[in-house]
Amino acid sequence: METLDQISTTLALTMGVAWASGINLYATLFMLGYLANTGNLDLPPGLQIVANPAVMGAAGLMYCVEFFADKIPGVDTGWDTLHTFIRIPAGAMLAAGAVGDLNPAVEVAAAIMGGGLAAGSHATKAGSRVLINTSPEPFTNWTASIAEDVAVISGVWACLNHPVAFLIALAVFIGLMIWLLPKIWCGIKKVFGFIINLFARKAEPPQA
Repeated sequence: METLDQISTTLALTMGVAWASGINLYATLFMLGYLANTGNLDLPPGLQIVANPAVMGAAGLMYCVEFFADKIPGVDTGWDTLHTFIRIPAGAMLAAGAVGDLNPAVEVAAAIMGGGLAAGSHATKAGSRVLINTSPEPFTNWTASIAEDVAVISGVWACLNHPVAFLIALAVFIGLMIWLLPKIWCGIKKVFGFIINLFARKAEPPQA
């Protein structure tokens, strides 16, 4: 039973940090560092670097920047596009670090799964924001951004304190993500198609 608990705890932490990184990397890093420095979490050796004050300071500063950028329509999409190249590799690295001192094959497998999960959660967030930005009012963006921050903080807390419940919730999220992503992609194509047609009509010379 103890072995099963250890496996579920490690798996929840591995997948939890990857999932959260795809949504808000800096909040994830800062929270892990905070919990480690306050004695609420014993980080595996591969993640102990996040408790370093310099890493926490950088993560905290970038979280403050993201907190505001994420609530401005249009800016949030640009920010998400840039972070495609940051969140996904970071999710893979954190997942690999979370498995602890195991053999290299397990670390590589964790990195592959973590990178894939971070990519999925990032794509769901970024794609949803493109559709939300079609609304002229900013309140939807603010609500979505705050909800994402709450989800990340709650998710990291749950993966540490209730790993089995978190893994069940994560399985539900993955199923929902698989169902949502094609619909989000279709919506994004319609949005960009509308924008392209709008500019094409403006570029047409007036009829004589």
